[in-house]
Amino acid sequence: MTVLPPQPRINAIASAVPASECDTTYNAWAKRQLEGRREAGLLDRMIQRSGIGRRFTVLSDAQTYQAEGSFYDVPEPPSTLERMAVYAREAPELALAAIAQLGTLDGITHMVVASCTGFTAPGLDQVLARRLGLAPTVERVVVGFMGCYAGVTALRTAGHLVRSDPTARVLVLSVELCTLHLQPTDRLESLLAMGQFADGAAAALVTAEGPGLGLGEGVSLVLEDSHELITWTIGNTGFAMELSGEVPGRLAEALGNPEVAQTVTNGRPLSAIDAWAIHPGGKSIVDAVERGLGLPPEKVATSRAVLQDFGNMSSATVLFVLERLMTDRPASGIALAFGPGLAMEGLRFGWTNGDGG
Repeated sequence: MTVLPPQPRINAIASAVPASECDTTYNAWAKRQLEGRREAGLLDRMIQRSGIGRRFTVLSDAQTYQAEGSFYDVPEPPSTLERMAVYAREAPELALAAIAQLGTLDGITHMVVASCTGFTAPGLDQVLARRLGLAPTVERVVVGFMGCYAGVTALRTAGHLVRSDPTARVLVLSVELCTLHLQPTDRLESLLAMGQFADGAAAALVTAEGPGLGLGEGVSLVLEDSHELITWTIGNTGFAMELSGEVPGRLAEALGNPEVAQTVTNGRPLSAIDAWAIHPGGKSIVDAVERGLGLPPEKVATSRAVLQDFGNMSSATVLFVLERLMTDRPASGIALAFGPGLAMEGLRFGWTNGDGG
């Protein structure tokens, strides 16, 4: 008799954002970079059409972007060392705020941490395990510097751990402090790209027991000749994001290919998929997925709502979307996220009531 592997499922997801809003102050700073130039008007119009209403930062209100006495109000941009010092101080606090909403962490056996906006050693995984009082025997995995799709990779990793060990209780965490990497520039494309990013954290508990969002097969795709479309480079003044304006078009073109669409859905018709957790990397990204796959607008409404409320929090964002979708207990769904490469990482999911399915 064939013994099926256990069904991993997300029992709970919780999220947290910092207290300080930064969208208004960033937009004012960005406009100053183009003062007196024709692009300033275009920047303003594109900001209004961004689909973003609020973004949050770990920097305090007094420190937010170029305000007098702020983190960025210095003759030269803060060094990578200075930015990492803030990350080391603030990332654990934001992560713990999300984890605190999950409930009991009794019996945690594994921990998967995703973050691409900072580096520390000892790592964030060790810092959090110690502050949470987890057993020293907890096995830890760090998913680093993969970009916006790392949240999907972290969940897939948790699913693999549960399939290999039915008793595993996996704490998944994604925390990103994107606002630490502002770079002074007068390039319109760069200003628009930076204007989408924000700080946030999300945590999930993945086990083989109880009701939850069952985790199915993964999906991976790297577009040919696309390695320069999204880059995330470590420099002397933080991490520099380059996001080509070609990305939405290339993404829509790829997803519009029937073979790619069949791969994403595993051969199922689009109408059979109840929920879509699309990483809202920006309004144009959600538009591209909607157009490429031919999805009804309501299928991407949750992704647009998360973008409106929080902006793009890199790898944490798709977990914010899944958190909202969980309340509907969808029978079937697909999560998709995009990042450097240009690469797509996905995960199929569907509600399970417990051991009986």
